[in-house]
This record gives sequence, structure tokens and C-alpha cells, in this order.
Amino acid sequence: MKRIILAALLTLPTLAAAAKPCDELKGEIAAKLDGKGVKTYSLDVVPAAEAKGKVVGSCDAGAKRIVYRRAQSL
Repeated sequence: MKRIILAALLTLPTLAAAAKPCDELKGEIAAKLDGKGVKTYSLDVVPAAEAKGKVVGSCDAGAKRIVYRRAQSL
């Protein structure tokens, strides 16, 4: 029983993140990447069925995904 409650508590932040608007979540992810010193990247919001590449977030109640792409440095 304790494991079920623990699993439910651990999933709540994930569900809350999936319910966030895409622009808000994309901004939060960009801030984390910038804070880690990542310079050349793009974050693209795509429909969930079309997500290819490294998915770094889910938004609009799971209908869309945020995909990270590393850009080529010049």
C-alpha cells in the first residue's frame, strides 16, 4: 500500500508538468539549459505523434512534446 501511495506522489509532478502550457514549459527548459551553459540549441513544440529526437518535455495535457535539437556551432 505504501508503494502505491509513493508511486502516486512521484507521478503528480509529471502530470502537472504535462498540463502546463507549452510556452511556459519551453521557457523553463530554456532557462535550465542556459543556466548550464548550453549555447546552440533549439526547442521545438510538435504534436505528440510527430515527436522525433530527444523529447525534453510534454505539454498541453500530453498533446504536444518539446523536442531538443542541438544546433551546429559556427
